[in-house]
Parts: sequence; C-alpha cells; structure tokens
Amino acid sequence: MAGTPSRFVDVLTDEDREQLQYLYEHSDSPQIRQRAHSVLLSHSGYSMTDITSILGVSRDTVSRALNRWDNWGFERLGDAPRSGAPPKLTDAEVTILLELTTEFPHSPKQVLEKLREATGKTISNSTRKKILRKARLTWKRMRKSVKNKRNEEDFRKGQQEVKRLEARHDRGEIDLYFCDETGFSLTPTVPYGWQRVGITIGLPSARSKRINTLGFLGRNDRFSSYTVEGNIDSVIVISCIDDFCRGLTKPTVVVIDNASMHTSKAFLAKMSEWEALGLTFYHLPPYSPELNLIETLWRLVKHHWLPLSAYDSFESLRSSVAGVLGRVGSTLRIQRAAA
Repeated sequence: MAGTPSRFVDVLTDEDREQLQYLYEHSDSPQIRQRAHSVLLSHSGYSMTDITSILGVSRDTVSRALNRWDNWGFERLGDAPRSGAPPKLTDAEVTILLELTTEFPHSPKQVLEKLREATGKTISNSTRKKILRKARLTWKRMRKSVKNKRNEEDFRKGQQEVKRLEARHDRGEIDLYFCDETGFSLTPTVPYGWQRVGITIGLPSARSKRINTLGFLGRNDRFSSYTVEGNIDSVIVISCIDDFCRGLTKPTVVVIDNASMHTSKAFLAKMSEWEALGLTFYHLPPYSPELNLIETLWRLVKHHWLPLSAYDSFESLRSSVAGVLGRVGSTLRIQRAAA
C-alpha cells in the first residue's frame, strides 16, 4: 500500500467489522457509508493519505471519521444530535451499569433491576444498549473455554515459545506451520447473520456422517489439508505427515496440540524419521487452543466462509467444504480476514 501510515484505529472485533461492512454497503446515509469505509480501510492498514485518495475527500474529513469511531464507536458514525434531553445516568451511575454488565453479561433484565436497586433509576433497554455501545461493548456469542483447566505458567511459556518460532520463521531460518483436526456435519455452525426484523432464517439440520479434516496452516496463509469421511486416528495422522514431508524445502517446525493421536506410541516412533527429513514438532501445553493459529482458520471456515447451502445435503456439504478449503491461501486468507 502506498503512503506512510500516520494513525490506525484500534483492533476491531469480528462483529465490529461485519456491522461496519454492512453500514458501508447498505446505509441510506452517504456520510455513514463513507465513515464506515474509512474505519475499515484504516483497520486494514491503509494510511490517511491512502484513504483520502481512495475516497476522494480531504484529510480532515478522514481524520474526523476516525476520531468519531475512536471516541464513540457506532454511536456517532452518524451526525451527533444538535440538542436533547440530559443524560439518563450520571458518570458514577454509568460506572455501576458497566460493573453490573460485567457481573451479569448474559442477563440484561437482571442488570436493569439491580441498577434500579442501586440508583433508584429505571432506564429502558434501548438506553442501556446505547450506553454500553458507547463504552465499546457489544452483544455477541460467548465461547466455550478451557482456561480454568490449564496451568497458566505453562501457557505463558508456550506463548513465548510460539513467538520465538514465529520470529525464527520471519528471519527465514525455518518454515512454521500450525496443525490440527476439525470436523463438519449437517448440524450447522452459524452463530449470527443479518436478517429482516420479524423473519428468522431457518437452516436445515440433520444427523450425518462427519467430514474430518487435518490441516497444516503456515505463516503467510500457506495451507495443506487432508479430508476423510471417518475417524482420524494415529495411522491417518502419520500418513498425512509423511505426505506433508514430501513438500519440505527447509527445516520446518509444526505446532501441534497433545491430542492422543499426536502423542501415541506410533506417532512418537516416527519422530526420528521425520527429524531426519527436516521436520520437528512443538507440542503446545494442554488446554491452550489460543496458541494454535489454525483454530482461527477453522472458526472462519465454519462461521463465515461455508455457504448456507452447504447444509442442504451431505453431498452439498462435501462439495462446499472441499471448495472452501481449496481456496484458503488464495482468495480466502486468514491473515486478512482475522486482522
């Protein structure tokens, strides 16, 4: 990208990016479309000079759009109201609302009731939402976590080791890949989507065989995958790694978890043979999926890249999974999508 970066907006969540993209493409307001576009471009690494050239506006216009986002988020992408009623809550009461939301993130009704008990004030649910959005909170799906099971010291050591391996890759000393398995079935994994008010998109859901995939995701989105309709055991994992070794061009490290097929006697017995070919493994500490970059890829495939039509039939699922995995690294890039 041309231009010297002068400032960038803060990191956007997936939900922020999706809503900004929707506003950019569909808002009735030209100003909101332009401001949403400015934020998306800035988040993607475009400099102020780049953005002014792309949008054909002044640098001050871009700067004001980014300031609006940094200070108020979605609340002020549109023009601020010229006048209005005083705030429903004082700053101290807003702090109480935020603390209650942290304590009861899944229960808006409980938050409003406890706020009334603490302050004597009753606010509407829409007012609550406006205050929380201004504080850069968003309503999104919670994810299952295994953090409570892991050893935090081991996790931090693993985190540092992955960073060290990434630095060695960036210096050209090694190739670095992240390996893991995942599965697909006719039970949809689609958390959210834009839908008309009063109308809910219904997805077919059925029990089916699983399409299991083992993948190797390298830095710069290099990707290799192996798909089977059946269980992935040590025999299959070893066979896939043997095939993967044929494409090695320099010493290579694969980051992998401690699943049973990655620590079996058969797997460990192959280690010296793979080392002779230039391949070594770094086994992550237990319960540390955040350190495995390919977990992000699986989330993007299941939640964003698979079309809804994939769930029409098992044949459609098989075809869609193959099509999406075949495009990873070319038209579908994890580094760009997850930025």
